[in-house]
Amino acid sequence: HLEWKHTTLKQRIELCQRFMKAFENDKDKIAKDITGQMGKPLSQSHNEINGMYQRTQALIELAPSALEDEILPEKTGFHRRIVKDPVGVVLCLAPWNYPLLTAINTIIPAILAGNSVVVKHSPRTPLCAEAFEKAFRDAGAPSGLVTALHSSHETVHEIIPHPKVGFVAFTGSVSGGRNVYQTVAKRFIDVTLELGGKDPAYIAPDADLDSAVDTVIDGAFYNAGQSCCGIERIYVHQTLYQPFLDRAIPLIRAYRLGDPLEASTTLGPMAQAMAQQFLLFQVLEATQRGAKVLCGGQPCTDSRGLGRFFEPTLVSDCTHDMTIMKEESFGPVVGVMPVSSDEQAIELMNDSAYGLTAAVFTKDEDRAVRFSKALQTGTVFMNRCDYLDPELPWVGVKDTGKGVSLSKHGFRGVTKLKGLHFRLPTKN
Repeated sequence: HLEWKHTTLKQRIELCQRFMKAFENDKDKIAKDITGQMGKPLSQSHNEINGMYQRTQALIELAPSALEDEILPEKTGFHRRIVKDPVGVVLCLAPWNYPLLTAINTIIPAILAGNSVVVKHSPRTPLCAEAFEKAFRDAGAPSGLVTALHSSHETVHEIIPHPKVGFVAFTGSVSGGRNVYQTVAKRFIDVTLELGGKDPAYIAPDADLDSAVDTVIDGAFYNAGQSCCGIERIYVHQTLYQPFLDRAIPLIRAYRLGDPLEASTTLGPMAQAMAQQFLLFQVLEATQRGAKVLCGGQPCTDSRGLGRFFEPTLVSDCTHDMTIMKEESFGPVVGVMPVSSDEQAIELMNDSAYGLTAAVFTKDEDRAVRFSKALQTGTVFMNRCDYLDPELPWVGVKDTGKGVSLSKHGFRGVTKLKGLHFRLPTKN
């Protein structure tokens, strides 16, 4: 978008601020649309909108330093600097589970850097792409600056090779990421891929147990467990193992399944049609191999016989020969395993094809530092989980993907470096 490329950063920031106000005008409709499309409780849809505003503001505040020219040390007779040019059209391929938060990670840095954006959401949440286009249009953006795209996967793979597309950001499955990466590889452009996760938590022997249980259970079951960085496996030091289970069970049983538009609902239905059967397979396989189902464990409906739900489920005495501890569940199911030492916890936490986040619950910061150096993951938490701080880079290792979003480093993919090397005229 040639017109936008030549605007000032101040003008771009002002547009993003107006975008938030325009989005706010439609927030109740957008929240209901999210809940209607993918099933999260309405309160959680509103939480996502508020989180999107916070993330947008943080990215606005990061932009001046992230995008400023880098002027190199003075060299007699020369002027040298590094500028950061926009890449052109940024293609944002966003998922259904957090359709606003995942998209905003790309949209705002792209706009602030001087690019235009094409937003293509999962077929489950197409109205979210429309909401972004409308809010930017209402905010006074130039025509075509942010465009909603509704298309098949095949069409996306025809768009990526277009010469005006300068960067692709994809959030989704590992198989989908591989397909996108193969198509991007036909061109010399960059891509960020945020793919699967099987994020672990470890409850160390010195942990504040009540706080740890509250935090990891919320991290496992928020959004019905359909979170990229949700807690999917829990390791508890053997001295706290039974007390952990005793505290976790009543918290899990307190979740209320029902119509996600009702305020009393705290656990929504499964967004994907095959989710119930896959979760049931994981639970049954675990029990056949010696694990115990302490609560939940079955597909179900709500009290009126409606909806595609899965009971919030805690499975104890798990091992790593069970898929519940190895393969992404993406539902309200979590396995728990006792460990005898920090070293065993580290070994098991790293025994995964994925690496998005890992959480350590301890009162000892030195212990958390030791874990951070040993864990193969993008983010290490101490005493929290399932959270994105927009000032920190959001990255993954192994099959979780490549590239970075958020933080000042999240502007890297939507810019291209250009070196200016000027020999200055000699002064008479």
